[in-house]
Amino acid sequence: MAEDSPRSPLPVQSRPAPGRAAGGNETGRFEAHSLEPVHDGWDIVEDLPPVRTEVRDEAPRRVITRNDSPDLPFDRSINPYRGCEHGCIYCYARPTHAWLGMSAGLDFESRLIARPGAAEALEREIAARGYVPRAIALGSNTDPYQPVERDRGITRAILEVLSAWNHPVTIVTKGALIERDLDILAPMAERGLAHAAISITTLDAALCRAMEPRAPSPLRRLRAVRALSEAGVPVRVSASPMIPALTDHELEGILGAAAEAGARAASAIALRLPREVAPLFRDWLDAHAPDRAARVMGRVRELHGGRDYDPEWHTRMTGQGVWADLLERRFRIACRRLGLSSRSVPLRTDLFARPPRPGDQLTLI
Repeated sequence: MAEDSPRSPLPVQSRPAPGRAAGGNETGRFEAHSLEPVHDGWDIVEDLPPVRTEVRDEAPRRVITRNDSPDLPFDRSINPYRGCEHGCIYCYARPTHAWLGMSAGLDFESRLIARPGAAEALEREIAARGYVPRAIALGSNTDPYQPVERDRGITRAILEVLSAWNHPVTIVTKGALIERDLDILAPMAERGLAHAAISITTLDAALCRAMEPRAPSPLRRLRAVRALSEAGVPVRVSASPMIPALTDHELEGILGAAAEAGARAASAIALRLPREVAPLFRDWLDAHAPDRAARVMGRVRELHGGRDYDPEWHTRMTGQGVWADLLERRFRIACRRLGLSSRSVPLRTDLFARPPRPGDQLTLI
């Protein structure tokens, strides 16, 4: 459902709503006032109503976000949507919703911002004099193939621009909808302009449904790996995040299943819980894995110097200590055994050029 004007905040809740991962909707950290749940005195347990997804539009002037992080293999990215309906409870992007005056909890999963003018803005940016092409990471913050993309098609419009300009692109997604765009991605890959990464955090369908309630099942994501591979698009499996004492034992299984499906490369990042994500994740553990909650958080704090999260460069994604070292060794051994590279295929930038327009003078060569 789309709406043009803001609505009142979602109610603050103490347990997950049906089909959602977050059990709360605490006020964003930049707001002057906050809401807290208060017991109404009644002992009657009532079912929570479903939280509907709402989408509002944003008219972007620019869509390319630049970064100079030493932890990232790219210096620019595009996110067609703000917020993500997949609702992964551990998502490091949840705190970005605070900049919109909304909560990192249920708001992030259900109050989405679409950017329907993104393709036009992108073309203006890459057509600017002096623009130097490098691979654009599509969906580095929120998923470009979350359910709303099926109707909006913003990601596809961006890919059409990038293809026309022979501009390299990398994609990270959990969404099987990426298969829809193989007619664009396969020819781009053939020209050395595209590769994709499919994120698979667990092979346990029940755990996936609780942890990533509106993302495709693990089996469906493996089918997407196979479809991309068979179409000639280089695929990397991202076994991320690895959650200690909850999913880390699945690392070799995930890599093996992805390699069998045709993945050529792999990566694995340890769980990180910046800002509002830490209390949301702790509440989720108490609700879904109470027998392991203390052990999981204890291991997380071991990884991050005694804190829920350590934002330091070079270690924030890997963690430190014995468990981090063991995970890295296991990853390297598994990749070597399975023939998976830890590096993605380099993409070309030398083909970048303005596409011909009606009326342009033709070249002689």
